[in-house]
Amino acid sequence: MQLELQNIHKSYFNNLGTPQRDVLIDVSLRINPVDSMAIVGPSGSGKSTLLNIMGTLDAPSSGKVWMNQTEITTLSEPKLAEIRNQKIGFIFQMHHLLPQLNLIDNVLIPTIPQKDNVKKKAAVARAKELLHTVGLSDKVHQLPGQLSVGECQRAAVVRALINQPELILADEPTGSLDHDNSLILGELLSKIQKDYSLSIVVVTHSPELASLMGTIYKLTNGKLIAQ
Repeated sequence: MQLELQNIHKSYFNNLGTPQRDVLIDVSLRINPVDSMAIVGPSGSGKSTLLNIMGTLDAPSSGKVWMNQTEITTLSEPKLAEIRNQKIGFIFQMHHLLPQLNLIDNVLIPTIPQKDNVKKKAAVARAKELLHTVGLSDKVHQLPGQLSVGECQRAAVVRALINQPELILADEPTGSLDHDNSLILGELLSKIQKDYSLSIVVVTHSPELASLMGTIYKLTNGKLIAQ
């Protein structure tokens, strides 16, 4: 996927409608197919806001976002939801697995809108293959409460991959893990980026995780600076 941000500005407003805080200031960035990128910076600097704009979960106050030569900042919410489901895989700091569903059913949640039975069966086969890839093939019928936090986060990676996205956006994916599991997940993200020819953008405080990405940017005082 090619994703381009042009002169992105993001402000938050007070109850009177006047700008209270400028989070992003004239941010421009291009992510080419199969790029890997880390965004670092202090807490509260706007890293998650920037990632949410990339993933169409938030809209900029001004500026444009282009995805595969299509400007997406003007698209309707149903169209944006379709893009999020089909083109982008999200990984968050907490795995957000549903406690009442077993592992494979959690992984298959993004495929629910799919109505074609042949494609649904293919998704189940893909889920099993991916769970095997991340070392969870013997736990497909277990509930999240029966798994370690590291195992749940690996399952969240599989859920992000299930619809064969072109772009993975990961927001502090190792933030809830201990050091050893952080290293395991970081190596896994690096491997799947290469194995599946994906673009990946990681927001992280972890120098180890950032070092696994091809490019590192620092966001500070609203400005994005290549490191």
